[in-house]
This record gives sequence, structure tokens and C-alpha cells, in this order.
Amino acid sequence: KGAASPMTLLAADHIATEAALKASGVAYTILRNGWYTENLTGNLGAALDHGALIGAAGEGRYAAAPRADYAEAAAVVALEPGREGQVYELAGDSAFTMAELAAEVSRQAGKPVAYVNMTQADYARALEGFGLPAAFAATLAQSDAVVGTAGALYDDSHTLSRLIGRPTVPMAGTV
Repeated sequence: KGAASPMTLLAADHIATEAALKASGVAYTILRNGWYTENLTGNLGAALDHGALIGAAGEGRYAAAPRADYAEAAAVVALEPGREGQVYELAGDSAFTMAELAAEVSRQAGKPVAYVNMTQADYARALEGFGLPAAFAATLAQSDAVVGTAGALYDDSHTLSRLIGRPTVPMAGTV
């Protein structure tokens, strides 16, 4: 969500990059990709092994889409003239909670997986315990927490699906 993003730790680099592009004088089109579904499905093996998917998002909703959908949008924007100077907020069509993701994983795997909601601090400590550097763990935990408290990754604009000319792949199709 650009400069207004509540994901302050994660957004800072993106905001600086956009400012540098705008100040450079070169033609640009900015694609603000929302969350990649793969960010959430990359650790499903561990979730299946332990019967739990952990996070700090509470009941926050992720309007995530797979990387391939975002890549297709980048190709469309690159190949269609007249998009210079535009900024596109991109997200998946169907938002879901972490509990809904866990339920879908359970359904597809045929074994129970629950979502365990943690505080931001506890989630950061857990990520550090898995071997992530403290600063990166803090960034991920803060990003997760503002999904629940500020709706940071909810978007129902359908801009991504309009760019690619089809609905985005839903979460169930990426588990």
C-alpha cells in the first residue's frame, strides 16, 4: 500500500525505491505486489509434520496470489504501451485467514493442521528459533501482526485479475 503501508519494517525499502525511481527521470511503472501465496505455503511441510501453522495475524485476511499471477501482470504492463507513470496495487481476488489456510491444508492433506495465533513478540522469537536472523524475524512478525490489526494485506480491488484478464489462482489451488 505504498507510503501508507502499516508494514513499516518491510515497506521502508520499497518506499525508498519508488522515490528513487520517480526522482530519476526515467519512465517507470510501479507494481506493488501484495503477498505471494508462496510466502504462506513455503513452510507447509513443517506445519504438516507438527500439526500446526503458526503466525501473528489473528483473523486478518490475506489477499494473496501466486508469483506466477504477479509475473503475468508484469509482462502485461511491460508489453502494453501507455502504462508509464502508473502505480498498480496488486492482490489476489479471494482473501483468506490463516485459520482458513490451515483448514484447507488439513482438507487436502487428510490430517489435522491448526492455526496457532501468537503475539508478535512470541512469533518473532519462534522465527529466530527456526534460525532466522533477529532483524528478519522481527520484520516478518511485524508484517504478520499488522495483517490482523490493520488489514495490511487485504485488498478487494481486483486490479491484478483485470491486468491478467482472468481471476487470480485461489489459495486452495496453491496449497
